[in-house]
Amino acid sequence: MFAVLKTGGKQYRVQAGDVLRVEKLNAEAGDKVQFNEVLMIGATVGAPLVAGAAVQAEVIDTIKADKVITYVKRRRKHSSQRTRGHRQQLTLVRITELLEKGGDKTDVKAAVGARTKLAPAAKPAKAKKSEAEASAEDAN
Repeated sequence: MFAVLKTGGKQYRVQAGDVLRVEKLNAEAGDKVQFNEVLMIGATVGAPLVAGAAVQAEVIDTIKADKVITYVKRRRKHSSQRTRGHRQQLTLVRITELLEKGGDKTDVKAAVGARTKLAPAAKPAKAKKSEAEASAEDAN
């Protein structure tokens, strides 16, 4: 059985045991992560996602991709050249399990991209003043 999952703006066709290079995730080597955006699993096609389906994986390592070199050369009037390189950060994951149902009930943390902002911790609510205190302050 195979599944099609979506992460980092790309879609991947996976089976149990596959090793993938995905965009960098907020996870350390050895962590278990779960991909909840499953577009298709087995013969079930989602519209757009399959409800309750998930793909679980184990993080192997964080690596850098091959260097991509960009070269710009301008010719008119004054010749100038510029070379710049970029290495994309990737995460290697090994697919461990494909879940058709019950993916939302597991305790494995969801795979979150490295650039995704996590929700800030909830601040404690301020205590409301009683009506007597409020009227006393208004009188002053």
